[in-house]
Amino acid sequence: MSETNEPGTNGQEGPAGEEPTGGEWLIYRGTGERHEGIHALPKPPPWRDFDGHGHPLVAPGPDTDSASARRLGAFRHLAEMHRPSAEELEIINAALYLRRPLLVTGSPGTGKSTLAHSVAFELGLGRVLHWPIVSRSRLEDGLYHYDAIARLQDAQIAASGRAAGLASAAVPGGIGSYLRLGPLGTALLPTAKPRVLLIDELDKSDIDLPNDLLNVLEEGEFTIPELQRIAEREPEVEVLTDDGTKVTVREGRVRCHAFPFVVLTSNGERDFPAPLLRRCIPLRLGRPDHERLATVVRAHLGDELTRVGEDLIDRFLERSRTEQLATDQLLNAIYLTHHAELPTRDRLADMLIQRLDQPR
Repeated sequence: MSETNEPGTNGQEGPAGEEPTGGEWLIYRGTGERHEGIHALPKPPPWRDFDGHGHPLVAPGPDTDSASARRLGAFRHLAEMHRPSAEELEIINAALYLRRPLLVTGSPGTGKSTLAHSVAFELGLGRVLHWPIVSRSRLEDGLYHYDAIARLQDAQIAASGRAAGLASAAVPGGIGSYLRLGPLGTALLPTAKPRVLLIDELDKSDIDLPNDLLNVLEEGEFTIPELQRIAEREPEVEVLTDDGTKVTVREGRVRCHAFPFVVLTSNGERDFPAPLLRRCIPLRLGRPDHERLATVVRAHLGDELTRVGEDLIDRFLERSRTEQLATDQLLNAIYLTHHAELPTRDRLADMLIQRLDQPR
């Protein structure tokens, strides 16, 4: 990844700090159509203004990838994909304006993760950086990984080769060859426009991770001790990013310029500490109604299968009043029953749409 001091590289940046015109304050509009509204985002409030620690801006990340295409649907041009309500739009834009993480809570299949991809696609913010959380996840997993074992092994192999008199013995690379920034670490690189970071299912983490995130999300920076220890003799080290490109880290410190748009998702299975909650903008996604479900189906399967699946949508909604179901179950059922023989359709649909919670 090359560095740049000039906004506008790769066609992804324009005038900064311009106020929205015509009284329109919404930057993200939820229409599913790309636009340049991010250029109208005002400067951050003083307490959320980051300077990149004086480091040159790095080039923007790659464009949205197949993960976003799968989330948003192959037929998204036929539908206003997952159009948020007016209140949801206000909350999402509040997070953009205030440079605060968005904590999205809701049942499985309500579109929590899709929201991050929708914002990234519509505002042209590039590939979504994804950090799926499990019970073993630690803060360091999101920031960076240093493969000390591989470095030691390479050094031992090179030393053995030299001892054996092999002229071709490989010399191990510098420390940067064994460092890779994680999704959170990559999101905090100094870019002209914010990256989108999805921290998925935070409620699956152990008890410490939400607290460990506090300082990084508040300060917009982190340090790499392995690089700080050698900063005097190697002030600049090239490392790999989560995007698979290379970037220079100076004096072992990474500090953002544009605070990333961070989406923290939760299925509501646990409570989070108050210090984290006050640093986030909360958004609760309820169960979708018929219109929104039909929009989701249309975006993924097209108009014809949406019409064919109307009865399944109605049955899905009726069951979701008392059962925990996920929208992808409905998509699977409509797709499969469209191709199945008529007598087996209801049985296949019931097989695919099974409740995710325990029967009451």
